Amino acid sequence: MNILKSLIIAATLLAQTALAAVNVNTAPAEKIAEELKGIGLKKAQAIVAYRKANGDFKTVESLTEVKGIGLKTVEKNRKEIQLK
Repeated sequence: MNILKSLIIAATLLAQTALAAVNVNTAPAEKIAEELKGIGLKKAQAIVAYRKANGDFKTVESLTEVKGIGLKTVEKNRKEIQLK
């Protein structure tokens, strides 16, 4: 019974980790920095500032318009980035 309980807990944690996505059009900088690889707080703040000045991101690739965000960073985070 304890093994089954442990497996259920492990599966739940794994599912939560796998679904960790962030909407770059609505999330605060702290959440963006927490969820995306290679994005620290300063870059996340730049993402928020860019969207405030220019409106929502229409494509994932448009994140490269933010200074310091390159295509490699976008590609390694593609599955975690949400726009809607």
